[in-house]
Amino acid sequence: MARRLAAALSVPLLSATAVLVAAAPAQAAPADKPQVLSGWTQTSTSSYTKWVAARGNQAAWAAYRFDWTTDYCSKSPDNPFGFPFQISCARHDFGYRNYKDAGTFDANKPRLDSALYEDLKRVCARYSGAKKASCNGLAWTYYQAVKKLG
Repeated sequence: MARRLAAALSVPLLSATAVLVAAAPAQAAPADKPQVLSGWTQTSTSSYTKWVAARGNQAAWAAYRFDWTTDYCSKSPDNPFGFPFQISCARHDFGYRNYKDAGTFDANKPRLDSALYEDLKRVCARYSGAKKASCNGLAWTYYQAVKKLG
């Protein structure tokens, strides 16, 4: 009898718990999310460096619910001719995806594309001579592609 009573009581309790859980509001992202996003998507070296650090510690930013997914340089090579463009493309994806989620992509696209170009030029600054010229030419090509097609 005690088992039947316990079983009978557990069904309404489980149902009430399910309603309470379903009715709980989704946790809102912190109010400064737009400022953090903006800070990580500027053309400067410090913006890039801060984003790289945050990307390496995504758990610390979980409350912001950023989209960290990336396909890197999409349909272009991630490391053309050995030039490591992959992380620059990941930051570009981060900006695109998060500004699209925020509904403010069109207003920010030109800066995001410029930030990609600056990031790629920073990669190219590691080289000299003909290799640097080649890298800069590829950086310009990637920038023009995202500017027109991105």
